[in-house]
Amino acid sequence: MKKDLHPDNYRLVVFEDLNNGFRFLTRSTAAAEETTKWEDGKEYPLVKVHVTSASHPFFTGEERILDIEGRVDKFKARAAAGAEAKDKRAAAAKKAAKRQAARIEKAEARAAKPTSNLTKSNK
Repeated sequence: MKKDLHPDNYRLVVFEDLNNGFRFLTRSTAAAEETTKWEDGKEYPLVKVHVTSASHPFFTGEERILDIEGRVDKFKARAAAGAEAKDKRAAAAKKAAKRQAARIEKAEARAAKPTSNLTKSNK
Protein backbone atom coordinates (compact mmCIF):
# COMPACT_ATOMS: atom_id res chain seq x y z
CA MET A 1 0.00 0.00 0.00
CA LYS A 2 1.25 3.51 -0.84
CA LYS A 3 2.40 5.68 2.03
CA ASP A 4 0.90 9.15 2.55
CA LEU A 5 -1.88 8.48 0.04
CA HIS A 6 -4.63 10.05 2.10
CA PRO A 7 -4.49 13.55 3.59
CA ASP A 8 -3.77 13.73 7.29
CA ASN A 9 -5.20 17.18 8.00
CA TYR A 10 -8.78 16.12 8.79
CA ARG A 11 -10.37 18.44 11.32
CA LEU A 12 -13.81 19.63 12.32
CA VAL A 13 -15.10 22.30 9.93
CA VAL A 14 -18.37 24.27 9.78
CA PHE A 15 -20.01 24.49 6.35
CA GLU A 16 -22.49 27.33 5.80
CA ASP A 17 -25.03 27.49 2.98
CA LEU A 18 -25.08 31.02 1.53
CA ASN A 19 -28.66 30.61 0.25
CA ASN A 20 -30.44 29.94 3.50
CA GLY A 21 -27.87 30.17 6.29
CA PHE A 22 -28.00 26.43 7.09
CA ARG A 23 -24.84 25.33 8.92
CA PHE A 24 -23.44 21.94 9.80
CA LEU A 25 -20.32 20.65 11.49
CA THR A 26 -18.35 17.80 9.94
CA ARG A 27 -14.81 16.56 9.43
CA SER A 28 -13.04 17.85 6.32
CA THR A 29 -9.73 18.82 4.76
CA ALA A 30 -11.25 21.86 3.00
CA ALA A 31 -9.20 25.03 3.31
CA ALA A 32 -10.90 27.83 5.23
CA GLU A 33 -9.87 31.42 5.79
CA GLU A 34 -12.60 32.35 8.26
CA THR A 35 -13.59 30.89 11.61
CA THR A 36 -16.90 30.82 13.42
CA LYS A 37 -18.21 29.92 16.85
CA TRP A 38 -20.29 26.72 16.89
CA GLU A 39 -23.13 25.77 19.25
CA ASP A 40 -20.69 24.09 21.64
CA GLY A 41 -18.88 27.42 22.14
CA LYS A 42 -15.70 26.41 20.27
CA GLU A 43 -14.17 28.13 17.24
CA TYR A 44 -14.03 26.13 14.00
CA PRO A 45 -12.91 26.94 10.44
CA LEU A 46 -15.81 28.19 8.29
CA VAL A 47 -16.32 27.13 4.64
CA LYS A 48 -19.08 28.97 2.75
CA VAL A 49 -20.82 27.04 -0.02
CA HIS A 50 -23.53 27.96 -2.53
CA VAL A 51 -25.51 24.71 -2.41
CA THR A 52 -26.11 22.12 0.29
CA SER A 53 -28.73 19.45 0.82
CA ALA A 54 -30.80 22.11 2.61
CA SER A 55 -31.05 24.30 -0.50
CA HIS A 56 -30.62 21.91 -3.44
CA PRO A 57 -33.91 21.41 -5.38
CA PHE A 58 -33.37 17.64 -5.59
CA PHE A 59 -33.38 17.30 -1.81
CA THR A 60 -35.93 20.01 -1.00
CA GLY A 61 -38.43 19.16 -3.74
CA GLU A 62 -38.61 22.83 -4.75
CA GLU A 63 -37.91 24.02 -8.23
CA ARG A 64 -35.74 27.11 -8.21
CA ILE A 65 -33.30 28.62 -10.62
CA LEU A 66 -29.97 29.08 -8.89
CA ASP A 67 -27.75 31.19 -11.10
CA ILE A 68 -24.44 32.12 -9.56
CA GLU A 69 -22.39 32.98 -12.65
CA GLY A 70 -25.17 34.20 -14.96
CA ARG A 71 -25.31 30.92 -16.88
CA VAL A 72 -29.09 31.02 -17.25
CA ASP A 73 -28.99 34.56 -18.64
CA LYS A 74 -26.24 33.59 -21.07
CA PHE A 75 -28.25 30.56 -22.21
CA LYS A 76 -31.39 32.65 -22.70
CA ALA A 77 -29.41 35.25 -24.67
CA ARG A 78 -27.94 32.53 -26.92
CA ALA A 79 -31.37 30.97 -27.42
CA ALA A 80 -32.89 34.36 -28.32
CA ALA A 81 -30.04 35.11 -30.74
CA GLY A 82 -30.46 31.68 -32.32
CA ALA A 83 -34.21 32.20 -32.74
CA GLU A 84 -33.61 35.64 -34.25
CA ALA A 85 -31.04 34.23 -36.70
CA LYS A 86 -33.44 31.44 -37.62
CA ASP A 87 -36.21 33.98 -38.30
CA LYS A 88 -33.82 36.05 -40.46
CA ARG A 89 -32.83 32.98 -42.47
CA ALA A 90 -36.48 32.00 -42.93
CA ALA A 91 -37.39 35.52 -44.08
CA ALA A 92 -34.44 35.59 -46.50
CA ALA A 93 -35.41 32.18 -47.89
CA LYS A 94 -39.01 33.30 -48.31
CA LYS A 95 -37.88 36.47 -50.09
CA ALA A 96 -35.56 34.49 -52.39
CA ALA A 97 -38.35 32.01 -53.20
CA LYS A 98 -40.67 34.90 -54.01
CA ARG A 99 -38.04 36.45 -56.33
CA GLN A 100 -37.47 33.11 -58.06
CA ALA A 101 -41.21 32.64 -58.55
CA ALA A 102 -41.46 36.14 -60.05
CA ARG A 103 -38.57 35.39 -62.44
CA ILE A 104 -40.18 32.14 -63.54
CA GLU A 105 -43.53 33.86 -64.05
CA LYS A 106 -41.89 36.63 -66.06
CA ALA A 107 -40.02 34.10 -68.22
CA GLU A 108 -43.22 32.12 -68.84
CA ALA A 109 -45.03 35.30 -69.81
CA ARG A 110 -42.31 36.11 -72.34
CA ALA A 111 -42.39 32.63 -73.78
CA ALA A 112 -46.18 32.65 -74.15
CA LYS A 113 -46.29 36.03 -75.89
CA PRO A 114 -45.87 35.68 -79.67
CA THR A 115 -43.32 37.90 -81.29
CA SER A 116 -44.88 40.11 -83.93
CA ASN A 117 -41.70 40.52 -86.01
CA LEU A 118 -41.36 36.84 -86.74
CA THR A 119 -45.00 36.45 -87.78
CA LYS A 120 -44.84 39.42 -90.17
CA SER A 121 -41.66 38.29 -91.89
CA ASN A 122 -43.05 34.80 -92.44
CA LYS A 123 -46.06 36.11 -94.41
